[in-house]
Formats: sequence, structure tokens, C-alpha cells
Amino acid sequence: MNDIRTDLSVASLAVLLQNGALDPVDLVETVLAGIAAADPAIFTEVLETRALSEAASAGARLKAGRSLGLLDGIPVAWKDLFDTKGAVTRAGSVVLDEGPAKKDAAVVAALAAAGMVAVGRTNMSEFAFSGLGINPHYGTPANAASTDVPRIPGGSSSGSAVAVAAGLVPVAIGTDTGGSIRIPTALNGIVGYKATRGRYAMDGVFHLAASLDSLGPLCRTVQDAVWVDAAMRGLGRPEAGRGEIDGLTLVVPQTVMFDGAEPAVVAAFEAALSRLADAGARIERRAVPLFAEVFELFARHGALVTAEAFALHRERLAGPDAERMDPRVVTRTRMGEKTAMTDYVALASARSRMIAAFSAMLGPRELLAHPTLPHVAPPIAPLLADDALFVDTNFRTLRNTLVGNFLDGCGISIPCGTGDAGLPVGFLLSAPRGEDRRLLSAALAAEPVIRGDA
Repeated sequence: MNDIRTDLSVASLAVLLQNGALDPVDLVETVLAGIAAADPAIFTEVLETRALSEAASAGARLKAGRSLGLLDGIPVAWKDLFDTKGAVTRAGSVVLDEGPAKKDAAVVAALAAAGMVAVGRTNMSEFAFSGLGINPHYGTPANAASTDVPRIPGGSSSGSAVAVAAGLVPVAIGTDTGGSIRIPTALNGIVGYKATRGRYAMDGVFHLAASLDSLGPLCRTVQDAVWVDAAMRGLGRPEAGRGEIDGLTLVVPQTVMFDGAEPAVVAAFEAALSRLADAGARIERRAVPLFAEVFELFARHGALVTAEAFALHRERLAGPDAERMDPRVVTRTRMGEKTAMTDYVALASARSRMIAAFSAMLGPRELLAHPTLPHVAPPIAPLLADDALFVDTNFRTLRNTLVGNFLDGCGISIPCGTGDAGLPVGFLLSAPRGEDRRLLSAALAAEPVIRGDA
């Protein structure tokens, strides 16, 4: 068991499990031992009894030649927003306790039906309301790629990203309302896929903002994301196959996405872009006024996410629970109180028009390409000491990704190199609403080139 590696991709582990070279129970026992020895801030709860039971069932199936498919016996971690039967969903908070969940969330049940083994619940920004991943209640998991000082993991799916990047699990499932999958995966140097909102069932998932919330896997490769995506939708096999780089047009927006970007981040992105051009992709740089309009709209009417978050937590904020919540989360959530009904209607109306404009902006062989975020992971300590720095850094961290949520698109972040302090830089490919299959097919082809492996 000591020779078992848990830092492999889903695909690599699947080969070992399916051919009998690796037993699911041995794998899960190794995973559980790794979690026990790791930073306790990564997981909020370990589901040891469930994990060992599910692994034993997978092992019996595989030995009997009755595999449920490619994911049978693969460990998976769940962000602390998903109901797992018998566990309390706390959403990274100490004030949320509605008792143990009576059943699994729909997507938890879907992956269990595919044979995946739930090993634990991962830490997160409280109520998923920060892009930095700092949590004062359960601790902040340090960025897995940092070698100098503790740096932010990114949020809100902080523990999910660190668990994968640290090699504790091959895949974790997170949520993304403004970048909460793509940000931490980019900062930790792994792959993160945010699906189109509504691609997966949301039953049993604690919301931040229902009109923006989406789900997806945090994993080591695009292939892993494709496999898990299919299982999350109850499909027996993936739909997305490898596409072609030749003939693909990458639209690089010249509005918003590069503002204030660190030079080393831009250099890593441009190097990957150059490799893609050499491989046959067409690069087109365009001004995209639509992206600036998103932030102008927020300046006039407030942000949609804060309005919906305030509506969700209004009673909680008016009572004693507010004193037990992260003060920064409280402050940001209360900003939604300023959004009048007329503002909310204006936001919703403008958003519908802008989603249609975004869909029309990209042709059938075009994808959006830009850095996932404009900086590498900053140190944690200064952010804890300075509220103004926290607020500014949180906005800059969320800026590039939240546009995709507001415009209801899909996106996948792929590591493309390193920036300052040798820290990972993410390359974000995005497509309009419902174009997930096309996005994933292109990402399968582009990944080795983006990484510099081709």
C-alpha cells in the first residue's frame, strides 16, 4: 500500500483499477492516510466509513467483472456545499446546521452511481462568498504550489483545489458563482471546468446566488474533466471527443482582462498563445465593449451576486448569527441591501440582452482566451492584516472570471506556465451558454500545447 500513488490523474488510476493492478480499498486507505497527514484546513470532514464501504463495493464489482465504468473505485472529494447523506452541510460556516443530510445531493448520487468513492468534504470560503479562499473558522489551506510563504489557495473552492493539487485526491467537485472553480485551480496549477449553469442537477447544493451558481470538477487533466462531466449528468460515456486546433480561432479580448495584469502572467499566457498559433490556431485580438459594460452595470445598479446573497442571508444577518460569521463576508453580503427592486430588474433585463450578445459574438469555431486571473497567488498574511487590501485583491481575483458567470457561459482553466515566484498561471478558454461539448473538445486538443507538453 505504501507504493500507491494518489497524485495520478483519474485516467491513470482507472487503468490500474480496471486491470486489477490496484484494489479500490487499498487506494482509499492510502487516500485517507494522506488526508490525515495533510494540512487539517483542507478538509472539513472525512467520510471514512462511507469511503471504505464504497471502495469495498467497487472492489467486489471489479473482481467479479461487473465494473460500473471508467470511474468505478475512483476517490472524489466534495466541497462543503453538497449534501452527503448523514453529514451536515455547513458551507464553510459555523452558523449553518440544519442537521445531517437525509440524502445525497443529486450530483453526489450520480457519481456514486458511477462507482466513485466519496472520501470527504472540503473547506471553502464561508458561504462561497470570496475568491481568495480565506476561512477564519476552519483555517485557510495554503496554496499547494507555494514554496516560500503561505499563499492564498483561491476560492471559494479552496480545499477542493488544494486537495487535488497536493495529490490527496484525483478529483474534487466544486461550485462556481464568480470564478470559484477556475480561480483556485489556476492558482494551484491544475485544471478546473465550470460548466454552463443548469448542466447538472442542483438538488441538494447550498446556493450563493441561484441565477449565477454553476458546478464542475477540479482535476489534473481535461480528460478527467470530460469523464467526470459525463458521470455528473448520468451518462455512461463521455460525449466530448478530441477536437482539432487547426481551424480554431481564439479571440483574445483587449478589454478588461489584461488591465493591471502582472507582466509574468501575461508572458506565460502569450507564450502559450504562440504555441497554439504554431499548432494551427488563428489568434484574433478584439476590443470587447460588452465586458466593460458588465462593470458599468454593476456600478449603476449593484452586483447581482450581492443582491441574491443578501436575500438568502437576510434573516441570518439580522440576528445573532451575524456575530459568528466572517466579518468580511457579512460586510460584502450586506451590500446587497442597497440593491432596490428596480435595480434588480434592471440587472436581470440587461443581463438577458448581454447573454444574447455574448453568444452572437463568437462564431462556431471561436473560443475566448485570456489569463484566468491577472496575478499569481499572493501571500495570506498581508490580506489578514489589511481589510482594504483584502477587498481590492478579492475584486482583482474575481474580475476576469465573474464576467463568464454573468454572461452565463462555460469555461475551463488549464495551467500554461509560471509567473512570479514560480507560481502557476492559468489559461482560460471560454464559450457561450450551452457550448460545453465544443469547449471540452477544443480543450482536449489544446491542453498539451497550452501546457507546453506538445
